[in-house]
Amino acid sequence: MIEELLAPGAVAVESFGDDPGALGDLFPEELLLVEGAQETRRGEFATVRRCAREALGKLGAEPAPILRDPKGAPRWPAGFVGAMTHCEGYRAAVVAPADRIAAIGIDAEPNRPLRSAGVADLVTVEAERAWLPGLAARRPEVHWERLVFSAKESVYKVWYPLTGRWLDFADAEITVDPAWSTFRARLLVPGPVVGGVRLDSFNGSWLVRDGLIVTAITVAAPSAPAG
Repeated sequence: MIEELLAPGAVAVESFGDDPGALGDLFPEELLLVEGAQETRRGEFATVRRCAREALGKLGAEPAPILRDPKGAPRWPAGFVGAMTHCEGYRAAVVAPADRIAAIGIDAEPNRPLRSAGVADLVTVEAERAWLPGLAARRPEVHWERLVFSAKESVYKVWYPLTGRWLDFADAEITVDPAWSTFRARLLVPGPVVGGVRLDSFNGSWLVRDGLIVTAITVAAPSAPAG
């Protein structure tokens, strides 16, 4: 499913449930990261890492621990970039060679309303709140505030590897094209510099299927071939 949203060069592996055997595949260093965690958390952690190792293997990488940096972001093997996501009923990992793609952001969410109006206000900016009611009236089968939340999660997963800095929900403004299932994230703070060019926005894609909202962004590496 998620591979439909990716640029050429990226490899995705997804699962619609936890693999009971995935815990046995974890490296000792990875097991330490979920020591004492609830069974559900251990299952999703192990399954998404199995997805990541399978995707890396398709690109020729040897199996290795996928640990976390001090801010919780995954540490990918040298020469690769990637992202992982998990929600109820879905786990996925996407990886790519770093000489083709500079950063990847993916996110999956249940196609359900956000928990409360307060959460929606926290996630959205004024410009988004202006267009959300119109789309909700025209396409009520999509929970658009949740889609904005997912898009901003994908934005952060692209932003952080390029900057090493936090990005708040209020630091990006999402506009959605419902006809083409794409979105644009305009950065409201100075963007990262990639190949000597400062980026002021990211372009992404989304889909809604099987009770899920899935979003993805890929940023091409400066030296990546066209097409």
